[in-house]
Amino acid sequence: MTRAGWRRAVGGWLGVLPLLLVLIPFFVIPMMAVLAASLCESDGFGGLSFGPTLSNYGQLLTSDLTLKLYLATVKFTVLTWAATAVLGFFIAYFLVFHVQNQLLALGLFLLCTIPFWTSNIIRMISWIPVLGKEGLINMALLGTGAVDQPLEILLFSPVAVVIAYVHQLTIFMVVPIFNSLARIDRRTVEAAVDAGASRFDILRLVVLPQCRSGIALGSIFVTSIVMGDFFVVKVMSGGGSASVVGAFYEDIGVLQYPGAAASAVLLTLVMLVVVGLILRTVDIRREIAQ
Repeated sequence: MTRAGWRRAVGGWLGVLPLLLVLIPFFVIPMMAVLAASLCESDGFGGLSFGPTLSNYGQLLTSDLTLKLYLATVKFTVLTWAATAVLGFFIAYFLVFHVQNQLLALGLFLLCTIPFWTSNIIRMISWIPVLGKEGLINMALLGTGAVDQPLEILLFSPVAVVIAYVHQLTIFMVVPIFNSLARIDRRTVEAAVDAGASRFDILRLVVLPQCRSGIALGSIFVTSIVMGDFFVVKVMSGGGSASVVGAFYEDIGVLQYPGAAASAVLLTLVMLVVVGLILRTVDIRREIAQ
């Protein structure tokens, strides 16, 4: 290798060195530790004995409970993703194409971040007086005669879980979609209007294809957060629903570390597959380079 080649190689490694200094101690080493723990056997008292063994994975993959937990987690993920995608797109679309004053658009955009000014616990608790049996929604329905008795499906139910997730995660859709829409050349929209395209055709053929990267990035954020969370499910369902993360959190509570580690590795693999499928819809590297 020539001297210039060595310089380029050294310069390249120096460029990625800060990233390696973060990834190796805070991601690679913990993941290797979890993987190693998943191959161990538990003595039932928090101790580990290295086999290695695949029995922890065998128990997971042959258990009906694992399938039920993943189906419940996927249900919450899909419903949350669909709701946040629709809300996030139309909020970002309104801010980019219908708010002419950029300062006002920025102010409204910052308004969307207000939920992040409070903790997740406060945001979830705030839904109790709204969704409860004597909450605002039930009182309004009873007052208008729409129902004869309070609806019990609003609070401590899967509906409440999805509402809490949508409340917390819509901003993760708004931000990347807003960024993608803001980069669209308005002349393409004007050309479509001049060609006689309807608003729906412009939305379907011009706007949506050019904001796929934002939708993809937002989808990665939302799906990874929902599939990796258990607290919202536990609180907002009143213990009536479960999730994959909640299950191995319980394993940790009873010192079953190998089983919890195997569940974590399996969930990580599932998430990698999901992210890979999402990334197949758009060339992220090309979008970032633009």
